[in-house]
Amino acid sequence: MINHRPQTGFAYIAAILILVALSTLGITVTRLSTTQQTTTAQDAGLAFALQTARAGTEWGLHRALVNSSCVGGTGTTLDFRATNGFSVTVTCWPFSFDEGESAPGVPLSKTAYTLSAVACNSSVCPDDSKASQPDYVERRRTVTACGLAPVSGVKRPPCSVESAE
Repeated sequence: MINHRPQTGFAYIAAILILVALSTLGITVTRLSTTQQTTTAQDAGLAFALQTARAGTEWGLHRALVNSSCVGGTGTTLDFRATNGFSVTVTCWPFSFDEGESAPGVPLSKTAYTLSAVACNSSVCPDDSKASQPDYVERRRTVTACGLAPVSGVKRPPCSVESAE
């Protein structure tokens, strides 16, 4: 006589499949959470970089329009790393021209300034050696302003200001 035993073991297979499915779900949730945290950190870094670039252009505009200090093509690096972890390199290009007359026969001298501020989370901006790293953040802000030439040391208001981010 042949003794037939009932088949068993289906519960083991079902348990293994459930464990695999739950493990896959756990790994997926963990990866999504990590991606979300990284994206949030990069967004915050970009906001800090933009504000640092904005501070750089404001500093450059003050130097150009109030102090008439704009050395063409020479970049100045401002280090804010102790404050927010970013530094900014500000470059100014002046262009002088005459437009209209201040009195009959006397041309009105103006100077247009183009300022570029590059902010990044490195000591020198832009930093090409760190550009491929995932935690490197960089923002550039360019501003163009026009100032009237000072007369006898009297500071005159700018004739226009344009901004591009």
